[in-house]
Amino acid sequence: MGALSATVFSNLPLAVSAGDKKLFFDISLAEWSFHRALFSKKMDNLDFAATAATTYGIHAVEYVNQFFKDKANDQTYLREMLKRAKDNGVKNVLIMVDGEGELGATNDAERKKAVENHYKWVEAAKFLGCHAIRVNAAGKGSAEEVMQAAVDGLGSLSEFAGKHKINVIVENHGGLSSNGQWLSSVLKQVGKKNCGSLPDLGNFYEYDRYQGVTDMMPFAKGVSAKTHDFDSEGNETVIDYMRMLKIVKDAGFHGHIGIEYEGEKLSEDEGVKKTKLLLERVGAALS
Repeated sequence: MGALSATVFSNLPLAVSAGDKKLFFDISLAEWSFHRALFSKKMDNLDFAATAATTYGIHAVEYVNQFFKDKANDQTYLREMLKRAKDNGVKNVLIMVDGEGELGATNDAERKKAVENHYKWVEAAKFLGCHAIRVNAAGKGSAEEVMQAAVDGLGSLSEFAGKHKINVIVENHGGLSSNGQWLSSVLKQVGKKNCGSLPDLGNFYEYDRYQGVTDMMPFAKGVSAKTHDFDSEGNETVIDYMRMLKIVKDAGFHGHIGIEYEGEKLSEDEGVKKTKLLLERVGAALS
């Protein structure tokens, strides 16, 4: 793993880059930042919480179900995850859930099955002390058809999750969900306090990313700080983080912003470190 250059922020004012200033948000670390290491078995899911704390000084984590896919009902395994988090002073924030069916499936039976497939992850999140599971509002059909199906699917899942005091939060994750207006309309129609959004700063394609985050922030129960590459001053090359975090702050958000490095040029280690520095620098300037 490469070392982070100490000169990256050398030309910035100390008041802006100071890491000891209280930020308006808390920093968490998304497990997807290490998807290459995890898929190649160079890192194990059970080591993630300790790595976040000891290597990066981050004491809040966001798990991805793909890395412990068959363990949702394995309380022995989940107990070990919880123990390792507690031993390292780490808060378990959420589980990102993929591959359990489309909550916006227009076929009633398929949608019902997808909702039920998520139940075990709600229960696992509760066991681990998380506040939420992150889900996808996917489906095939017209925008209106999928919207009505997603309202039903998310509503049903949120009703179940509410009994466990768990939030169901939807990410802009491609397809219709990456249209901020569409997704905010879905969440408005669901109308449940425990059904919200997880705006990903990078997952907008044909829709303006700044408008998309603005659309989603009234429902936000978390924010995903996506990064791919950095310029010589440590800024993300595509996303204007000062503009983005001002939108987040102006919405009155004070929860976790999760580092999600997804670039290819830097090592995962370097990418996480640079994203953390960027969040601290911009957060300090806005706090």
